[in-house]
Amino acid sequence: MATLVSERLDEPWRRRLFLPNYQIGEAAAYAQISPQTVVAWHKIKASMLTHRERRAALSYMQLIEMAVVAAFRKAGVPMKRIRAAREYAARTLKSEFPFAEYSFKEEGKHLWLDSGQIDVKAGTVVSADQGGQLAWETVIGRLREFEYEKHGIVLKWHVAGPSSPIVIDPRVSFGAPAIKGTPTWVIRGRWDAGESDTDIAEDFGIKKEDVKEALKFEGIVPGGRGRSRLH
Repeated sequence: MATLVSERLDEPWRRRLFLPNYQIGEAAAYAQISPQTVVAWHKIKASMLTHRERRAALSYMQLIEMAVVAAFRKAGVPMKRIRAAREYAARTLKSEFPFAEYSFKEEGKHLWLDSGQIDVKAGTVVSADQGGQLAWETVIGRLREFEYEKHGIVLKWHVAGPSSPIVIDPRVSFGAPAIKGTPTWVIRGRWDAGESDTDIAEDFGIKKEDVKEALKFEGIVPGGRGRSRLH
């Protein structure tokens, strides 16, 4: 069984995993869903997501769970199977945040747990939304935008897609969306101050293409606000 993150607080950044840090609006924007959807998921009593106090911000662990659920829904997994998978994992693995602490796979609209995370026969997967039935692991796909530490939590969320350089990493910039350690909001601030993509890229040691990706993520259309500074 994986070591729960709550038992591994020896590293300072791990202590921040449970602090409210993400407003509902920004968390929803990251996952490309509506804030109303996030609020609704937290109101569902059948263990959809970890309990959240009214108007409270999300912690990193809650953010990742919400993102995983959003990814499942985009993959067409029914809500009842997501709830069933979470209930099974929470009960069996004794995890408060199973979608953030364990890697799931999706195939045929079912959710599966890797055999390496739990005490079952190697080369198999567990159907988490069907009470723990075993199946042989073949071509079951996984959610590529999430990177897990070995036997542990999601350490990187490729928030703009698996091919994007933008990641949310709790160890970097306090979990803000960033490119190679530079938060996208910092890049936007420099752009809004009148600097060119070339100057910004040189200052932060990144590519101009990375600057453009950051501005796109921040909702800015290059060249769409008068004279473009991109060159």
